[in-house]
Amino acid sequence: MSEVLDLGYARLDLGREARQGLPEVVYGPGKSVEQIAGIVTGLLEHNTGPVLATRIALDAAEAVLGRVDGGVYDEKARLLSWRPAAAGHFSVMVVAAGTSDGPVAAEAAAVASAIGLDTTVVHDVGVAGLDRVLQVRGRLQDADAVIVVAGMEGALASVVGGLVRAPVVAVPVSTGYGASLEGVTALLAMHASCAAGVTVVNIDSGFSAAMAVHRIAQTRLTTDHGGTE
Repeated sequence: MSEVLDLGYARLDLGREARQGLPEVVYGPGKSVEQIAGIVTGLLEHNTGPVLATRIALDAAEAVLGRVDGGVYDEKARLLSWRPAAAGHFSVMVVAAGTSDGPVAAEAAAVASAIGLDTTVVHDVGVAGLDRVLQVRGRLQDADAVIVVAGMEGALASVVGGLVRAPVVAVPVSTGYGASLEGVTALLAMHASCAAGVTVVNIDSGFSAAMAVHRIAQTRLTTDHGGTE
């Protein structure tokens, strides 16, 4: 069977699940309801794992769910999911610096949970009050990976990176006043972090952070079990 399914308006990568452990994910903006529903249907028919559609507005989500049964919508994360995976043994903690960073943290957490990561979320532990992050230090150190979501100057990624030994994936957020430059300041600060080894993804991309942790988890599971599961 061909690993590409040609729908005319989209060519579905049916081999991605075998290569990377997850089916292709649907990016919603710019696609019509009919296109999203058609792509999701094709992915469900030719894959066994979770099928996700990201950045979906409420009205579009309701319309897609009316066409494709079995889906669940997370409004805060703007995520549609079908066949979400059960939580596995790899734990990830999503840490949001401020309440305004919540939507990006919600996307990271919802995607991570849907693809089988054992996910917890901690809100409002930004560096303006260091006691807040120190209060959850033990929980951070117990996690297999940490996703740090922060706007303004993005300093929380460096703080967490200095506290834990686990992989840290930082998400710069477009919250902040003028000099925050819609997330560019946080992006550059995270790239320049003095906490060695912090990984940085795109501005506001909770999705990318969850997928980065999924790759780390797949490598860990393969190593622990002496081969692929």
